[in-house]
Amino acid sequence: MKGLLILENGARFEGDLLGTVEGLGELVFNTGMTGYQECFTDPSYEGQILTLTYPLIGNYGANDLFMQNRKPAAAGYVLDQIADHPSNWECKEKITDFIERYHVPCLYNVDTRAVTRMVRTQGVMKAIIVSADRSEEFIQAELAKPLHRDQVERVTTAYPYTYGNGKYQVSLLDCGLKKNILVSLAANDCTVHVFPAHTSAEELLAGNPDGIFLSPGPGDPKDVPYVVDTVKKLIGKRPIFGICLGIQMLATALGGHTFKLPFGHRGSNHPVKDLRTGRVYITSQNHGYAISDEGLPDSIVVTHRSVNDGTIEGIRHKTLPIQAVQYHPEASPGPKDNFYLFAEFTKAMEEFKK
Repeated sequence: MKGLLILENGARFEGDLLGTVEGLGELVFNTGMTGYQECFTDPSYEGQILTLTYPLIGNYGANDLFMQNRKPAAAGYVLDQIADHPSNWECKEKITDFIERYHVPCLYNVDTRAVTRMVRTQGVMKAIIVSADRSEEFIQAELAKPLHRDQVERVTTAYPYTYGNGKYQVSLLDCGLKKNILVSLAANDCTVHVFPAHTSAEELLAGNPDGIFLSPGPGDPKDVPYVVDTVKKLIGKRPIFGICLGIQMLATALGGHTFKLPFGHRGSNHPVKDLRTGRVYITSQNHGYAISDEGLPDSIVVTHRSVNDGTIEGIRHKTLPIQAVQYHPEASPGPKDNFYLFAEFTKAMEEFKK
């Protein structure tokens, strides 16, 4: 079935619709060459139509072992070529079967280079994936619908649970958790107690944890003021480590500000410089907002910056055991250069206990 990707600025891109499901979302792009299933199941894409710039998708198939969440989170996918005959020893099914099983809108055989150039020059924007035979009246009605802003509520866990069996007890606030964060913490001798996003500071501290972890997640940090209020109450009580949305909520809780990037950072090869050592790490990223340098509180030290655009990628508190990064050190998908950050977190918890 023929389909269309239609942007709010009027641009239209033709393709083939996989199945009959249509969708509305914020159009973004990711430049990773692998890790498409990890991207499809990353909760940070909730409410977004994800364009993959790499032209060959599905070459190694799909496998539930690669899932980063219990189901896909994105509002739709825009792809170039989809492999009909995947080949890999871990392949369990074709990526088309995976997408259709979860009823995610998907438009393929699209000129994703042109889509990416559009977003790269004009910024992220509202878009729809629809059947090519839809009337103009239907299209305009769909484009007129507002994008929802309750992304975190849609992806957080519905109930608390525990993962791992390590020495350090960690309370994790789930605003859009990826599975490999749990795996990485458990590999660093942590028992992780996962809590829904609405959990209070008192509940997070009730089990006398050794540390607090703030997860990644979708959307604008200004849309979760209740989480920021919780973080304010946690500051100084335990060592805190935050990733992606976690760093934005920490910075906001400490008096900083965030802003929306024109087209975001989404890919698995973003260079980030550790200002403490001068070393450049290759990182996996997925975020549309960043911490502003303007009005940055004196209590915050910037530890990492993006080599591409100079935006803040890591912070530490000057006197408290608080650290956070904007990128994804758990490497799903992406390089494994940054696993050391989890070891630094366990070291902070050990020193705090002493």
